[in-house]
Order: sequence, then structure tokens, then C-alpha cells
Amino acid sequence: MTTTSSPGSGLSKARLGVQRFGTFLSGMIMPNIAAFIAWGFITMLFISAGWLGGWYPVADLLGGFGDAAQINWPGAMTALAQDADGATFSQYVGLVGPMITYLLPLLIANTAGRMIHGERGGVVATIATMGVIVGTSIPMFLGAMIMGPFAALMTKWMDRLWEGKIKPGFEMLVNNFSAGILGMLLSILGFFVFGPVIIGVSNVLGGAVAWLVSLHLLPLASIIVEPAKVLFLNNAINHGVFTPLGLEQVTEAGKSILFLIEANPGPGAGLLLAFSFFGVGLAKSSAPGALVIQFLGGIHEIYFPYALAKPMTILALIAGGATGVATNMVLGGGLAFPAAPGSIIAVTAAASGPAAGGIGNLLVVYLSVVLAAAVTFLITAVILRASHKRDLAAEGAGADSFGAAISQTTANKGKESSVLGTLGAPAAAATASATTPIRTVVFACDAGMGSSAMGASVLRNKIKKAGIEGVTVTNQAIANLDGTADLVITQQQLTDRATAKSPNSIHVSVDNFMNSPKYDEVVEMVRNQEEK
Repeated sequence: MTTTSSPGSGLSKARLGVQRFGTFLSGMIMPNIAAFIAWGFITMLFISAGWLGGWYPVADLLGGFGDAAQINWPGAMTALAQDADGATFSQYVGLVGPMITYLLPLLIANTAGRMIHGERGGVVATIATMGVIVGTSIPMFLGAMIMGPFAALMTKWMDRLWEGKIKPGFEMLVNNFSAGILGMLLSILGFFVFGPVIIGVSNVLGGAVAWLVSLHLLPLASIIVEPAKVLFLNNAINHGVFTPLGLEQVTEAGKSILFLIEANPGPGAGLLLAFSFFGVGLAKSSAPGALVIQFLGGIHEIYFPYALAKPMTILALIAGGATGVATNMVLGGGLAFPAAPGSIIAVTAAASGPAAGGIGNLLVVYLSVVLAAAVTFLITAVILRASHKRDLAAEGAGADSFGAAISQTTANKGKESSVLGTLGAPAAAATASATTPIRTVVFACDAGMGSSAMGASVLRNKIKKAGIEGVTVTNQAIANLDGTADLVITQQQLTDRATAKSPNSIHVSVDNFMNSPKYDEVVEMVRNQEEK
């Protein structure tokens, strides 16, 4: 089954283009979040200001402090024989410095290269980015996000030059030497050209953030961030922009406020709490469960339809987000590494390290979450109470405002309005197309995490309860679909992209990963095949 759509308007195409670019940016970061968290815990535990900073000799070796050498950038490691207390993270020689200087940027570059040109693209991107790293004096996250894709594209174009022209038996020789030579040239280019350019770009961006902070204007970022989240650009904003800038700040200060501009769970929690008390119909009954998922699970997108059910509440989200940012800016709150997903549990882990300020910093961050939630709750409550009678009357007349909000959510992700009402068609078509046994089911979304993971869990439980065995249900990013899945489930606005990546699979479109009647139809389809 495939889904077709009519050509969208210029605005829809522009939104889709921005979404795809944002997805590409976040796609370089998201698969490597575990590495950022690992680095964060190592700094939290083993640097001289860490929890185990005085535990000699293990902490001394892992954290690289005390009388250990510092790194003189650019150049080789030079023993300075001085106490590293107060040194920036990139100067620690143990695990801390090499991980943030080499490991994390190289992981980003390799991921970007693989996204564009598979393993060869990843290898050449990594080689090229090494030149950028050693030619600069700061951690090269932005450099990796630029050089990685550029090197992979160059490799892709190079391979096209002699595609099908290599004589049998010489393929490995040509492939290995061409990639090696190109990687060498690009690493030299990165050392002399890309490195200085990226330093300039980083200085400009860092200066812009510092300027906003000095003028106390950083809370105004919420005017852009909160509506953009509802438009499903949250991963692009957080991991494509704030994460690389924030990590550079961490190397100097031990924490960054940028990690909390988008990831603060307070605004979404306040919105869902207000709907729990003052909403109507399905929005009210489902809000408490959504609150648990959003606040503890960190899946922020679950509250987007609630905001779109009452667009005025986006103002409440902006006010709450700005309140949280202002609180952290005034009191010096921040995180030592990205909170991904944006769960209060992840926020706690990233805020509690001694290098970030310990318990004092954690209390500031908690205060920013509470105040953001309180402001959002109060404004949303006023908005909902003002229209409560009208909403009850519409509910009694059979209006499905929340369902319409879910449809509007898909529209904001780039789906043309002409197909939003055909919610029943995809499942029927999928059932008719199931001519081969279904053994692998993949839930696919932009990042391959969050909502698709929840959907996979829901269907997995349904299949288990139905007593069906031998069916594997997983989740992954659309960019990683390789055509091997028997059935792919996506949200409606992403089905066309999934079909292009996996054309031989059966495709089912749903409007909501958490609760869709299509799941029961998929289970029934698989059960019918088992009985044949």
C-alpha cells in the first residue's frame, strides 16, 4: 500500500523542506546521544571537581587532573605539570578531553557520512573531519556537522565518475585507494581551510548567544522555539542547533543553558495539567496519561495536538518557556550534557553533576521547570475556562475538535489537507496488499525514537496478547529503512518518504502512534495469514 498526495502549496513545500533539513541535522546527533551522556557521566564522576574526584588513582587516570598533562591546542600533548583545577574540559587528558575533542565529533561525522553514502561516506567523512579537529583549538561539533556531509558528498560524486567502468578484479584496489586519497586531501583541506572558517562561525554564533544573554534577551528565543516545536521542528532545533553550541559552552563553563531552552519539560507539563482539569472530552481524559509520558518519558510531541486543539495555548507555552529560560539565565542554571529525551529524569542527571554546580544548580533547574509549568498552566487554564461552555456545547453536538487537532498536527508536519480525511483507506489497502507473510514490522519516524518507539511497544503488546509468534516489531528512523521490512507503519505525513526508502514493503499510515484502530487491523491481518 502506498499513499499518494496532491502537490502542496508553496508554504507546505517550504515547511517540508525545512523539516527535512532539520531532520538531517538532528539525524547526525540523535544516534550518538548515548555517547554524549557517557561523556557527561565521566566528567560528572572523575574530573577534579567530580563526585569521585578525590579517589586516587582511578579518578586521576580517567579524569586526567591533578599533575596530569594538559593539552596545548593545536599540537601535541605537552606536560605543564600544574594543577588542572579550573581547566576547561577540552584540556583534560584522561577520558574527558579526548572524548569531547575526538570521539564525539568523529561519531557525528561518521553518522553524517553514512546517511549520505553508506560506509564509504562514513569513513571518508571521519578522515576529513580529523583534519578539522587537529587544526583548531575548540571541540569541532559544528565542523563535523559541515565537513562530514561535505566529505560524503564528495565521495559519492567521485564514485559516480567510474561507476561500471572498473575492470573486474580491480574494484577493491580502486575503491580503497580512491577513498584513502580523497580522505587525505579533504583532511588537509579541513586542517588549513575548514578549521579556521568553523572557528569564525563558532565565534559568531557564540557571540550572538552571549549578546542575547548580556541584553537579557535569551528568553525571547521561546517566541521561535515553542511554535517551532508544535510544527515538529523540535529535534532540528534542539539537536541541530542548541546541542553543538551548548557542548562548546560546556567545555568552558561545565554546563550550558542552551540544553534547556527546548528540552525543559515544564511548559508541556503545564499545558497537559491544565487540560487534565479544564479540558473537555477526549482531550481531558487522555491528558493525564500524556502528562506521564511527556514528563517522565520525555516525549514532548505528545502534547502538540493539545496545543493545536486550542491555538491560543501556544502563547501559554511561549510564556512558560520564556519563564524557564529567564530563571536559568538569572540564577545560572544549566545542564552538563544534552537531556535526550527531554525527561525530568534526564534533566536531573544532566544538572546534578558537581562540575555543573551540584545540588545548587539542580535546584535552579528544578525551579525553572516548576515555574515554566506553573506559568503555562495558569495561562492555559484561563484560556480553557473562557471557552469551556462553548467547548462543551461543541462536544455535545458531536464535534471532534481533538481529532481535528491531530489532523492539524499532521498538516503542520507537511501533509496536504486533501488527504487528511481518508484515515480508513490506508489500512484497507494495506490488508489487500498483504500477499506475502509478515514477519518484520517497523515503526518509522524522523528520528527513529520517541513516538515510533511508543507505537512499536503498543503493537508488540497487541501481537503478544493475540498469541502470535514469529513477528518482530521494531522502530527506526525513516532514513535507515533498507527495504527489508515486510510492513512499515508511519504517521500519514511521512508515508511518502517511507515508501521511497522501502518501496517493496507494505505501508500503513496512522494519525497517532499511541492509539490507532489500524493496529487491530494489522493484528487481524497477521492472524489470518497464520491460519492459512
